[in-house]
Amino acid sequence: MQGNNVQGNNALNILESDIPAATLTANVETISNVSVLRETFPASTWRRPSPLLSSAVKRSFSLRYAVLKRTIDIVLSSLLIILLFPVMLAVALAVALTSKGPVFFTQERLGRFGVPFRIIKFRSMYSRQHKNNVQAINETHREMHQRNEQAYPLNKDVPDPRITPVGRIIRKLSLDELPQLFNVLRGEMSLVGPRPIVEAEVALYGQEFAYYDLFKPGITGLWQVSGRSDIGYERRIGFDRDYATNWSCGLDFEILTRTIPAVITMRGAY
Repeated sequence: MQGNNVQGNNALNILESDIPAATLTANVETISNVSVLRETFPASTWRRPSPLLSSAVKRSFSLRYAVLKRTIDIVLSSLLIILLFPVMLAVALAVALTSKGPVFFTQERLGRFGVPFRIIKFRSMYSRQHKNNVQAINETHREMHQRNEQAYPLNKDVPDPRITPVGRIIRKLSLDELPQLFNVLRGEMSLVGPRPIVEAEVALYGQEFAYYDLFKPGITGLWQVSGRSDIGYERRIGFDRDYATNWSCGLDFEILTRTIPAVITMRGAY
């Protein structure tokens, strides 16, 4: 408990020096409840933030991010849910009728300030029992790839025998991610932001995790429109840093417009 208080104080020290008092006051309750910092980083790093990190902090606590971005998320996600509901219904039926198991797949991911949430996707893999059988058969294959910097499970196997025939199609077209619109509507995600990660990936980010931690993860982002699984993990982390230090509503709209051709060409989708 004492360590958490120290981390929270360090976070406030950064914000006091980098953010106008009015904005800081509006967000102090959020900072008090959920520390921006993680135990991964030494306190000295947060007392002397780099210019890039200072820029990311200012942008993430700006009124534009808190009000305008959230308004855009609510309006666009609501419209997309209505417009794409027939598509989501068709995908749900296809998943339910072609393989045993639930229609939806949920998994815990890290949101803004490290707050966990359950991400929602259409299930694209076989049941747990089948997955375990496949993993046992391919144990040697996985161990070999784990020695590589682009190893399983950080980059997806091509082809992956765990994926159902329908799952392969909806992954190629990114239809499996449509239920995440409800995550956006609930405020757990944004339409545009860093790729949502699991707790185990925090150590791989190192000090770069600070940039991820400041923003809500997104359905789409720089990584998704730049090649997705064809991009190495280190570059993926760099995209999160670039997004955090350069965020603006204009950048979000640019990424949204680039998402459509990225989905159509299916580059990096497996």
